[in-house]
Amino acid sequence: MRREETIDHHIKTAWHAIARMYNQQALKYGGTMSIGFALLNIQSEEGTPATKIGPLMGLEARSLTRLLKSMEEKGLITRKTDEQDKRSVRIMLTGEGLKRREKARETVLRFNMTVKNAIPVRKLDVFFEVVQDINLMIERNEIFEKVSS
Repeated sequence: MRREETIDHHIKTAWHAIARMYNQQALKYGGTMSIGFALLNIQSEEGTPATKIGPLMGLEARSLTRLLKSMEEKGLITRKTDEQDKRSVRIMLTGEGLKRREKARETVLRFNMTVKNAIPVRKLDVFFEVVQDINLMIERNEIFEKVSS
């Protein structure tokens, strides 16, 4: 089977193209796609516990630590001890972080609007259904666990 005939090849190449596009946009504002994604996952008013951001983004603890350190150095976030649980740290957006969050939001919305305007709803519905089915198969370990030795 050629790679062009595999499902994962098409998913991966599409995601890499999207990531490149987002990184090119983020670069205009001195950021990265990862920073934009993190900004979108931090609650603007009350902040977000640091322990919740990693799972939202699918990041390991070390990668999240590096990302948050970079964002703090750029003045996009601050860390604040949680009022209810003094052991927990909340990540708060600064004024600059809020501005960049809005730019990231506009970028994502523009991409989605452009795709939705170019591709018929019925095709997008099928796409979403297929992606959900693939994710469900993976979550249920239906790919490799069902194979008997």
